[in-house]
Amino acid sequence: MENGRVAAPGIMLLTTVRSYRLEAFRAAANRLGVRMMTGIDLPDQLAEQWPGALPLTFTDIEESTRRIAAHAAEQPLCAILSVDDSGSLIAAAASAALGLPHNDPAAAEAARDKSRMRRLLKRGGVAVPWFRSYTTADDPAAVAAQAPYPCVVKPVNLNGSRGVMRADSPAELVVAIDRLKRLITAETDEDRPYLVETYLPGIEVALEGMLDNGRLTVLALFDKPEPLVGPFFEETIYVTPSRLPSSVQATIERTTADAARALGLVAGPIHAELRVNDEGVWIIEIAGRSIGGLCSQVLRFGVDVSLEELIIRQAAGLPLGDISRRDHAAGVMMIPIPEAGLLREVSGVEEAAAVPLIESIEITARLNYPIVPLPEGDSYLGFIFARGETPEAVEAALRQAHVCLRFEIDALLPVFTSP
Repeated sequence: MENGRVAAPGIMLLTTVRSYRLEAFRAAANRLGVRMMTGIDLPDQLAEQWPGALPLTFTDIEESTRRIAAHAAEQPLCAILSVDDSGSLIAAAASAALGLPHNDPAAAEAARDKSRMRRLLKRGGVAVPWFRSYTTADDPAAVAAQAPYPCVVKPVNLNGSRGVMRADSPAELVVAIDRLKRLITAETDEDRPYLVETYLPGIEVALEGMLDNGRLTVLALFDKPEPLVGPFFEETIYVTPSRLPSSVQATIERTTADAARALGLVAGPIHAELRVNDEGVWIIEIAGRSIGGLCSQVLRFGVDVSLEELIIRQAAGLPLGDISRRDHAAGVMMIPIPEAGLLREVSGVEEAAAVPLIESIEITARLNYPIVPLPEGDSYLGFIFARGETPEAVEAALRQAHVCLRFEIDALLPVFTSP
């Protein structure tokens, strides 16, 4: 209740304590005058550290849905959004329970599970590489005897290329599977699934879009100019607009729309990764969320409108307004972690920031804390943002700024245990 009246329905944002984007969504909601609540994957005993947030357990969909429904009975909701994949299943389940616009929970699950995604894409007539599902109980040598080469091994539900490795021979695949097994079974004794699929050559792009009753609106198409050929697939540079021919861009849009339809995604933001080669356009994966990390900062629409504002506008039933891009070209570099260790010092930031076209540099890794590169790691050192007249100039500025940065990393000391 507000001033004795029932408050207008608000939006609940599901996130984690590690999210970079909560403040961006809050700022967008404040700008639009939309009431926003936060549901955080957080133990009840730590809830006091996040006043006003609803503590949830993202691994318990039923209990989290019950808590959200009870909360909505007191503070009505018009939409439930997930910042990233971590809360997407709960957003779908709770929205279904409350009768709010949503993706079907089965579609949300398919967007989280790469094995199920591949099966539905193939059934829907979307081009996919050869693939086969395995579990950590399977003999790696037997798996290696069945796979085509080169191939890629990947976990079914990790993001950001984590655990994704290329193998060019049976011996390399056995090593990659063993490495993946250590990653995905580190906290469990249960057998875990993974996927092996044909390696797709070609260039890679990322599409950012919005779905409204199944209709796709493309907000941006990013080129990834850094070759992603393995053995790991660390994403670094995103630049938009794409330099691909308009006919190829149209095929990318159609393929993404077909993929969303095959999975059953019909509402909200989507982020798709695709490969383009002489044989056509292939979906690597499609997620029912927007772009991750701080990368959304590179996108501005109309009169200085953020991606988060567009997402909240749609969720609140407001018109999107002008979705034309305000910049000629823009790009972001996700600063890769060069080696594992303790990050002691970052220097050269002022020099990098002085490079023409660089808009800002944000170092997100904390000093004196461990950092881990791919394929085991799940983060970056930070982000470099640039804007300019052409994609070529933006890409060159990002590369020049990155060269200016220097990172002092101490090796982690080995842990010895007594016999």
